[in-house]
Amino acid sequence: MKASLSWLNKYVPIEMEINDLADALTMVGLEVESVSDRYEYLNRVVVGRINEINPHPHIAKLKLCNVDVGNRMISIVCGAPNINKNSLAPVALPGTLLSDGTTLEKEIIRGVPSEGMLCSAKELGLGTDRSGIMILDPSLIVGNPLAKALELSDKVLEIDLTPNRPDCLSIIGVGREIAAIQKTRLKYPECTLPETIDNIAAHTSVVIEAPDHCRRYVARLLVDISVEASPFWLQDRLLSVGLRPINNIVDITNFVLLETGQPLHAFDFDRLVENRIVVRLANEGETFTTLDHKERILSRDILMICDGRGPVAIAGVMGGLNSEIEAGSTRVLIESAYFSPTSIRRTSKKIGSSTEASHRFERGVDPEGTLRAANRAAQLMATIAGGRLIEGIIDEHPGKISKQAIALSVKATNRILGTHLDQNNMEDLLKSIEFDVKKNNGDKLTVFPPSFRVDIERPVDLMEEVARLSGYNTIPTTFPLIPAEARPASKQLDIRNTIKAMMTGFGFTEAINYSFISKKSGDHLALQSDDSRRKMVDVLNPLTEDQAVMRTSLIPGLLETVHRNIAHQVRNLKLFEVGKIFISRGPDNLPEEIEMLAGIWTGTRFDASWHHDETVCDFYDIKGVIEGLLYSLNVDNIIFTQIPGISCTYTKPGYTACINTCNDTLGLVGEVTPQVLRNYDLKQAAFIFELNLDTLIPYIPDIRHSKPLPKFPAVARDITIIINKDIESRNIMESINAIDEDLVERVLLFNTFEGDPIPPGKKSISLRIIYRSPKETLEDDNVNQLHRDITDKLIDAFDGMLPR
Repeated sequence: MKASLSWLNKYVPIEMEINDLADALTMVGLEVESVSDRYEYLNRVVVGRINEINPHPHIAKLKLCNVDVGNRMISIVCGAPNINKNSLAPVALPGTLLSDGTTLEKEIIRGVPSEGMLCSAKELGLGTDRSGIMILDPSLIVGNPLAKALELSDKVLEIDLTPNRPDCLSIIGVGREIAAIQKTRLKYPECTLPETIDNIAAHTSVVIEAPDHCRRYVARLLVDISVEASPFWLQDRLLSVGLRPINNIVDITNFVLLETGQPLHAFDFDRLVENRIVVRLANEGETFTTLDHKERILSRDILMICDGRGPVAIAGVMGGLNSEIEAGSTRVLIESAYFSPTSIRRTSKKIGSSTEASHRFERGVDPEGTLRAANRAAQLMATIAGGRLIEGIIDEHPGKISKQAIALSVKATNRILGTHLDQNNMEDLLKSIEFDVKKNNGDKLTVFPPSFRVDIERPVDLMEEVARLSGYNTIPTTFPLIPAEARPASKQLDIRNTIKAMMTGFGFTEAINYSFISKKSGDHLALQSDDSRRKMVDVLNPLTEDQAVMRTSLIPGLLETVHRNIAHQVRNLKLFEVGKIFISRGPDNLPEEIEMLAGIWTGTRFDASWHHDETVCDFYDIKGVIEGLLYSLNVDNIIFTQIPGISCTYTKPGYTACINTCNDTLGLVGEVTPQVLRNYDLKQAAFIFELNLDTLIPYIPDIRHSKPLPKFPAVARDITIIINKDIESRNIMESINAIDEDLVERVLLFNTFEGDPIPPGKKSISLRIIYRSPKETLEDDNVNQLHRDITDKLIDAFDGMLPR
């Protein structure tokens, strides 16, 4: 919203400096984005003296003028009939932005250079005379900027309004706020209607067939009008806020819109079939050509203004070519209506057109202001366009809007705002913006909001008015009474952050992907038809097909991230993500939300370096990460078991392990299958893991236990045994631990081997057993005997043999 000080001064005397006014308006909720001078463009227009006039060598109608602009003499080609030697006139220098939007440049006119332009009042936007150059007072100083010489200055405020303040989308609305700030009175424009003739009921009628969309429609009729250019004062008002003048009738409707905030429309009455108005909804597929020469295809929820045959305007948005005011128009019907904000907002969005009128109707205009605006326009049209006003008003009002009284508690207001205002203070503040306020006994106020404040409905709305009018900066700063002790973070959050820190320590980078994935993700992962991860939650309005459902696994997001990185030649990646997956429980129930940790490793084990070979990562690398993570979290009894091939989906059989503890499955680790890699356009091996954090967290102890360092040295013995290759190594290690020998401290697997000389169907595994006594240093004889006993038991239990 733009408002010039010259226009505002007509309704409220501005007593403040412009910067103070801008700050004050901002503090009451009308944020002033910028302050500019509308005559700033005249800074490159100076007072010049015509010292010499010579004929143009090639064109008889043009003259060659030598003009003194203060610091030099310039040559200007001019054809104005009123140029005289020693006259003072405005000189626009190259670079000047003229009122019609063109930028003046140095030119050569028929072989003669012209270094500027002697300007008329019309060209400078200072009047309507374009018959010759503007002759200035001879007492002015040559070379002075024209704005300074003529003392031209008009500051323009550009205000960024919030959607709930449509009352300030007008000069009067902004003036009302300034009056409240200055504690002065707002002066409304006088509206004295001329004498009337005949009766409007004999000429026209209005029928509202869609009362839910149009709650009030006011019409006035004028005859014998003359359509011509507007007087300069009217053009100047519109230009001051950036609006282009068109003709006196259209300019008056725009003037009243900007003055009062009420959009109007002027119909050529003689072009209305049957000279009547029907307000109805459009027919599906109906076509209509608007004033911008665009043909619109209408739908049945668009409100139309029609005559006896068909549409003549899209209600609240734009008029039609078939009823616009033309140079020969003599009778004008003024429309001033209240349309449903929802209806106009929907229409404006559907046809892709936002206008000054729709901008105001969408936010809500004053339902009681329609009649005042129609009378104001009728007054101006009769005065400026020479029209005669037809007696009477058509005022169809099927949906009257009444404002209810709101009870405001002074005590509650002070408690919520942190202020110390009394009943009288609040009454004065609200009355300053034209609220009707009645004091009750005690601390209550009964407030009737004015009709133009469509945003005031509840006591808290009134409290906001009290706060902004009393001054947000006057409200004392207070701090909430918060106890000093802090609440401990939830275990879930604390462990999540710990896991992220640990994964970063293992060299992984955290990835954060959208919770929305493609509906084809289940197919890309080759999930079985009965897999619970096929139960996806659809997104009602997805941005793209790739984000159509809520994710049921973190793996698709990680694989797509790997693909994007490899496309940028980043081939060695270690990524992890912590986030929720969503399993549908049916359309009428909320989905099951499970917090997961997933990771992926692809490329080499280490980045290329002089002290490392480029070794490709494998299953045991990522398995080691899981072991290290769970060990650091103090999770005991972790078991990795091979998953049968029939149960493997997106990981390779024989290269996939299930992660268990006690009787619960925590997740899996494995190599991604070639088919899944192809689905994500990946051409290098990738290894992934998934952990269910909801299942894992209960196994993470809250308390860590410690024990003293051992006093006596450990003794290590190795054992290599040949067993059936289908036997998992963990079974051997569990068998040793099950012996429950006090001296066995730890069992480590350090090698496995298949192939010659190991017999077919067999494999050798090498274990290291650490022995230690808490009481004494172990003798070799004792350790050797115990080691032989354990070896014999393993051979018997697993039908094994020692290598030869």
